Amino acid sequence: MAEAATAAKPDLEASVESDAWTQALNLCCELTVDMPLPGFKVGDMLRLKRDSIVNSHWRLGTDVPLQVNGQTIAHGEFEVVSNHLALRLTGVL
Repeated sequence: MAEAATAAKPDLEASVESDAWTQALNLCCELTVDMPLPGFKVGDMLRLKRDSIVNSHWRLGTDVPLQVNGQTIAHGEFEVVSNHLALRLTGVL
């Protein structure tokens, strides 16, 4: 009898974990990509306006961190896809 109870336990745990993930799938989170801009000054920031272009000196192919709620979860690189700026994931932590 004890063997039957032990065998059923993993199925129950899997069901509980599955239910928890199902509930978590719709939770909101903040996704951010940080690109350092060395040498950017307060004066540069104050001159920003609509349609401003900020020269980042960021080399193509250099990975940027992708964060969810402040925690780095992946790295990627920027590219243009159909006239949109996109981030191609190059590694997931």
